[in-house]
Amino acid sequence: MAGHTENEITIAAPLDLVWDMTNDIEGWPQLFSEYADAEVLSRDGDTVTFRLTMHPDENGKVWSWVSERTADREKLTVRARRVETGPFEYMNILWEYEETPDGVRMHWTQDFAMKPDAPVDDAGMTDIINRNSPVQLALIRDRIEQAATTAPA
Repeated sequence: MAGHTENEITIAAPLDLVWDMTNDIEGWPQLFSEYADAEVLSRDGDTVTFRLTMHPDENGKVWSWVSERTADREKLTVRARRVETGPFEYMNILWEYEETPDGVRMHWTQDFAMKPDAPVDDAGMTDIINRNSPVQLALIRDRIEQAATTAPA
């Protein structure tokens, strides 16, 4: 049994701004509340390999891993996967963007499986992701909408 989550939000901002801000990996610590650092390790065309480091958890543990993402601006999708999987057997994420009358709908699909010795099982991680993703998506929405109101015309 593997884990699968889907979460989305609509951002009242221009597509170019939403795309640029959500794909500026170095800027993720200012966009997400959970990341202390985001370091780009390499770029190859539209593929970026990077290390994410989270703020310490409630036990003081700092989680860090390497991921790879490939952006397809024409299809308005980004496919990501963990290279250093940590407690995951695998973690794949699909970001989809769609222009709507209300703004840009950003949809995250996460498919994963936890290792047998991970601190939580697939169901537990599904719950964690489904609790955290709406919080992060709302922060992203608010920060991008704020940037849209302060951006020069």
